[in-house]
Amino acid sequence: MPYIHEQPAWPDLTWDVSVLAAGLAAVRHRQGRLLGRMESLGFDLRTQAGLSTLTADVVKSSAIEGEQLDTNQVRSSIASRLGLGAAGLPTPARHIEGVVEMMLDAVRRAEDPLSHERLCAWQSALFPSGLSHLRRITVGAYRPATAGPMRVVSGPIGRERIHFEAPHADRLGTEMDAFLAWFNAPPAIDPVLKAGLAHFWFVTIHPFEDGNGRIARAIADMALTRADATDQRYYSMSSQIETERREYYLQLERAQRGTTDITPWMSWFLACLGRAVDRADEAQSGVLHKAEIWKRLADRPVNLRQRTVLNRMTDAFEGHLNTSKYAKLAKCSTDTALRDIRELLAWGVLAQNPAGGRSTSYRLATPGDLTTAEYSASP
Repeated sequence: MPYIHEQPAWPDLTWDVSVLAAGLAAVRHRQGRLLGRMESLGFDLRTQAGLSTLTADVVKSSAIEGEQLDTNQVRSSIASRLGLGAAGLPTPARHIEGVVEMMLDAVRRAEDPLSHERLCAWQSALFPSGLSHLRRITVGAYRPATAGPMRVVSGPIGRERIHFEAPHADRLGTEMDAFLAWFNAPPAIDPVLKAGLAHFWFVTIHPFEDGNGRIARAIADMALTRADATDQRYYSMSSQIETERREYYLQLERAQRGTTDITPWMSWFLACLGRAVDRADEAQSGVLHKAEIWKRLADRPVNLRQRTVLNRMTDAFEGHLNTSKYAKLAKCSTDTALRDIRELLAWGVLAQNPAGGRSTSYRLATPGDLTTAEYSASP
């Protein structure tokens, strides 16, 4: 069977509304409940939830393509661009700044038209050195015919799996004109359906030598931002796709080999989105936990060192805390670190882990600890 873009009806993609109706209604209900819960929180909590979601989106979208980004650098870049505190976070690398720039442009300017120039700017931001896996690629422009056939693959180098072959470069101008005209037109379908369709359509065209998957997911997030009528992101579609990466590629491959009826792809996209919204409850719990930590400290003389370390521990921290880690994060001596830690223990926001001696370490107090623990004004 020919690829979908070789079908006579392409790009008139269709789907069975009766099959998708229940899934769409369920997703819209979940989105509404989540957005309602977030609106009931204060501005600071909503901002922190949005920061966590955007960080996950950037990190996981790159992970789908096999690129591992430093979470703390991503968070630092986003926080700086949004005017939030980034104390204690590392300076982000140039390529991370580019990925963040693309994602924020997609969701913060979601209502602005999508254009050839904007898409090319996104792709340039993804590859600031002009290299992809040490191979020079065309940056800031659609792939040239000289680049040869564009095959969509997954898997490690040497063991790639070919999912489909994209349209020839000679067709890109016409294909992208049609896509952009449709995307920028007043919505004729629910914006959530538009997100799923836009993702699939763009991936099928595959206009760039590299970066197509990340850009397709940014376009989908752009459409979902319009659907939510807010530029604050509280759920991460890319995180869920990364969790279901195998099925994601399988669904794309099947749709590429089928007819222009993409009901199965749209059905899977809606179900995946529903699971992404459900997972947002976990992130929300983390935000509420952070709020309880700071509420406990509202009348305490928290110094800048303690604030810096607690911000790291409530946002993005791997493993447990010890005095040497504290000293490094707070840029102080280990003696000062120990005094600070003892205060945080006395105030009930840190708890000591069972192991002692040289293995002594600490963790954030759990929500249960915060509810039941006694604490004093001084250690």
